[in-house]
Amino acid sequence: MKKTAALSVALTAFALSLTAHADVDVSLGSKERVTRLFAYPNNCNVICFRNWTLEQTVEHYLTQSVQRDGYPGARVSVTDDNAQLHAKISGVPDGYDKPLISLLNAGDLAYTGASKLNADGKFAYNWYLFLPLGMALENRKSVELLHFPPDYSLTQAQDYLRSATTDRWAALLTENGIPADQTPAFQTIIDIAPIAAPSNAGSDLEGVYSYFNDYQTTMVKDLSQSASGTALPMVAFGAPVRNWLKAQYNVNLPVLGLATISPTAGQSVSVIGANHPSYIWYAADKSNYGGDEDKADAAGLKVMGQDLSAACWQAGMGQTSGLDAATVLQQCTTHWQVTHKVDTCKLFYTSVRHLTPDQAAAKCRTGSVGRQLDQLRKPMPETLKTKA
Repeated sequence: MKKTAALSVALTAFALSLTAHADVDVSLGSKERVTRLFAYPNNCNVICFRNWTLEQTVEHYLTQSVQRDGYPGARVSVTDDNAQLHAKISGVPDGYDKPLISLLNAGDLAYTGASKLNADGKFAYNWYLFLPLGMALENRKSVELLHFPPDYSLTQAQDYLRSATTDRWAALLTENGIPADQTPAFQTIIDIAPIAAPSNAGSDLEGVYSYFNDYQTTMVKDLSQSASGTALPMVAFGAPVRNWLKAQYNVNLPVLGLATISPTAGQSVSVIGANHPSYIWYAADKSNYGGDEDKADAAGLKVMGQDLSAACWQAGMGQTSGLDAATVLQQCTTHWQVTHKVDTCKLFYTSVRHLTPDQAAAKCRTGSVGRQLDQLRKPMPETLKTKA
């Protein structure tokens, strides 16, 4: 599985390198507009964490995008012409400006929503409007629907894909055959709340979604298809996102449930429900089970099986268009929850319990864990479902 996937991605990257040859000029708008859409300055409190100009900040995020699109030789230059900013991107195909312009136009909708939220006294002092900057703009393989970005992705990393959540999911994609340097192509993110906030702010943000309805639906419509018009698979992470899909598109989507939405008339987009990537830390917390380690491990193993299966589906659907979503999911759940359930077990103990590979292997051979592995495909306890 891994070798075939890696070869497919490598050939795609090679093909992209042969087509990147144009220069693209993009009008970004006024300095005022660019300042708010790029959250500038990203982190300045008297002393700037990175003492960048507005132009350097934009260059930083656009450079991330061209690299994640598979154009490592591309170059970005941003200039100020009478308070109007322009980006010149060399070494990319003709038309590369279109998805960037679409993102910024959607960003205007997000800014309008955030302004209304603030006018209603609901925008917290430690929140930041933060668009999904630095994503692959053109060569996307799949889309991830999430709740909100953690604040440190903006203020510390200046990288939308730098967080515990995205790092863990990237690791699961690599376990399913996607080379580590190619995972960003699968992780084009749409957060239903485009607000960088402290990691524990989830419950506070659950009441803000309606302010960003125009932004959300525009982003889903724009990103749900590739540059060639092919529908891209989506992963809906966490209960808030799956509930939002229910409200917006009238689909019921439990963990490892499948649905089809039509962001554009005549288009069918396959969506899978998944746990939030960080949910496993809650599910496997012994304090939820009165300190009972076996019960905590059993819950964690179940979530690991679900997460690996969802990442497997995402990897498979993202690499080859036209596959049957239900068939791919069945193959993935059988792989991780039946045929290779011991590998699932080892990954849980190495990545969540931080055991060595030898310790994990020994743990997965014990009788109690063996019985837990047999429970992998049984339902999650009701007390944990609401947070999944």
